[in-house]
Amino acid sequence: MDSFSAFPTTPISPARSAAAVIPNDTGDLTHISRAIYVGQSGTLSVEMVDGDIVTFEGLAAGSMLPIRASKVRATGTTATAILSLW
Repeated sequence: MDSFSAFPTTPISPARSAAAVIPNDTGDLTHISRAIYVGQSGTLSVEMVDGDIVTFEGLAAGSMLPIRASKVRATGTTATAILSLW
């Protein structure tokens, strides 16, 4: 579900909800993210809302990525304590 499909691609209001993420190569996030929080350092592989697969390497613990992702992939993800915010 994309709660922000009608908004501009750069909304500035803060997220209203969050959920813990278990990386999965086939399952989509319940809600398309506005941001992804990485609690423990590592690499994060995501599928963006437009279908591109992107890997963010060398993320520090506490990183906040302002990205609209539909999936956090298990393949290529080593970061943990991941939250999806929307």
